[in-house]
Amino acid sequence: MKKIITALSIFMLLCLAACGAPTPQKSGEQASSEGGDSDSKSITVAGNGGVIEQTIRDVIAPKFEEETGIKVNYIPGLSGEILSKVELQKNAPHIDIAFFVPTDVYRANEKDLTETLSEENVPNFSNVIDDFVSVEGAGAPVFGLAIAPAYNTESFEKNGWGPIESWNDLVSGDYEGKTAFVDITNDWGFNTLNALAMANGGSTDNVDPGIEKAKELAGYSTTFYKNSTQVMPAIQQGAADLSVLGSYVISDLAESGIPIKMAIPKEGVPLQAFSATLVKNTPKEEQALQFIDYLVSEEAQSLIAEEGFYPITEGVELPEKYQESIGIAEDDPTFKPDVPQFAEIRAEWSDRWNKEVVPEIGKLLE
Repeated sequence: MKKIITALSIFMLLCLAACGAPTPQKSGEQASSEGGDSDSKSITVAGNGGVIEQTIRDVIAPKFEEETGIKVNYIPGLSGEILSKVELQKNAPHIDIAFFVPTDVYRANEKDLTETLSEENVPNFSNVIDDFVSVEGAGAPVFGLAIAPAYNTESFEKNGWGPIESWNDLVSGDYEGKTAFVDITNDWGFNTLNALAMANGGSTDNVDPGIEKAKELAGYSTTFYKNSTQVMPAIQQGAADLSVLGSYVISDLAESGIPIKMAIPKEGVPLQAFSATLVKNTPKEEQALQFIDYLVSEEAQSLIAEEGFYPITEGVELPEKYQESIGIAEDDPTFKPDVPQFAEIRAEWSDRWNKEVVPEIGKLLE
């Protein structure tokens, strides 16, 4: 009888194991299922690649994890691509924080894909410089920049070319096609068209003067680059002596030994930022808000400024090593773009650019 009972006991235990009876955890071991404690100690951030990805991965994330125990997973991509991903995942987000360019901050907000950010849930917001805020309450500026002309100082001196004092000075046959301007699909190209409109009596409401000047710019250009990453090799290899770039790219090129400097035309340069947005319905809201608050802290902004970005927080200065290449003096003209209006008219401007400006490429070159 004992043998029969023992055999039945063994049989029942085997059945329980086969049916998925839980395996006892060792002391201190955490469950690995999604949504468990271990999962709550990490967040997923999506943003641009290049120097921004490097800064987050190598500089900011390790410091944040050391201080909070929260791990940061980073997904690189272009702003528009990230916006599409966030929209597709809106019912079950895999991304907790999304970095956007200004117009995409506006679009994400209009599509109700982001949560409101303010001093109430991001205390360090109280020290943020307003000029870098794209859309009030829709995102926290993190990586400050200007979009401005940049020129090879040695080539300009060697050829006796005058300084860039106006956005109109970008348009000249003197440069013999040695320019590297990007297409309007990129923020640099879009802001170039807006600046050309301003320089010729137009505005965001009246782009006609800008289109006419852009036709001339196209005439003296061999191409318009589709991707901003194509511009850097052209400058590094000496194929281009003049461009319009984000200031952080200018500082990076200058630090690598390229004799390049930012020019600030009399019409001014636009100040803006790559902004962190809190994705709506993220299950990691508390941890994500901690990270955003850290990003706009003096400590994080000091680290970010060391990578060549303008600090967006009061009390933090651009490091001395970048002053020569991208420094902005107090009396230098800058302005804050009308981001909502930019978002509204971008499609119309892009259509006109492709129909009226692109066909003029190279027509004025000998």
